[in-house]
Amino acid sequence: MENHVSFPALASLAKTYPQAASSLFATYNDLLYAQRWEDLTVIDLPERKRGALRGCRPNSKDTLFVLPCSMSETVSTSWLSNALKALDEPGGIYLAISTEDSSIVYYRISRGFAKPPL
Repeated sequence: MENHVSFPALASLAKTYPQAASSLFATYNDLLYAQRWEDLTVIDLPERKRGALRGCRPNSKDTLFVLPCSMSETVSTSWLSNALKALDEPGGIYLAISTEDSSIVYYRISRGFAKPPL
């Protein structure tokens, strides 16, 4: 991971939160290289003991927030609620759940109930 071209953007948070480094690394690279997000930046969430990501999908000006975590972590509703507050995003965030083989599943998380788009 340390030898990868994208590591310098994540180095500070990877060293500060080593337990969350692999999910942050996998999600960052997926969004940057596979999904082609633009203006991708890393955000420190000290109260969650991890980094989050902020950026835009290709050809979009809407800023989105992604909170990486691993499949082996325990995530509760209060953990998610605190993450929503920390990112201060009333429209919701994406939870990126990564596995050991670097597969990632994204879930949209919002406050209350949200009607899915049709």
